[in-house]
Amino acid sequence: MGKRLDEYLARIDALLGASPSGTDWGRVLEEHLAQTSFFQHERLVHLLVTLAFALMELATAVATILSPTVASAALMVLFLVLLVPYVVHYYHLENGTQRLYAQYDELLRQRDEEGTDG
Repeated sequence: MGKRLDEYLARIDALLGASPSGTDWGRVLEEHLAQTSFFQHERLVHLLVTLAFALMELATAVATILSPTVASAALMVLFLVLLVPYVVHYYHLENGTQRLYAQYDELLRQRDEEGTDG
């Protein structure tokens, strides 16, 4: 999903940079809202997964402190190893979604400058 987000952001940036005449900005805005909705949903799902792994990490850390065993320590390390990539991926989705919002504002400005709703 991160690659798809990057590709979509680049495509919209290229469209905004070129600003080809005859562009149906209303249609571009509709597509952009749909894509933003997809990415927001993906971001929410990854937030929930990240929170679940964070809670499991916290629970195993507490269990390891209260009753230290090799198994609980190994589980704590495993959850940490899984949590870090989820945090990085969520960070990427969050920043990408914020860029989508900025692009939407720029698309609105472009549409209004051309004086057309598409």
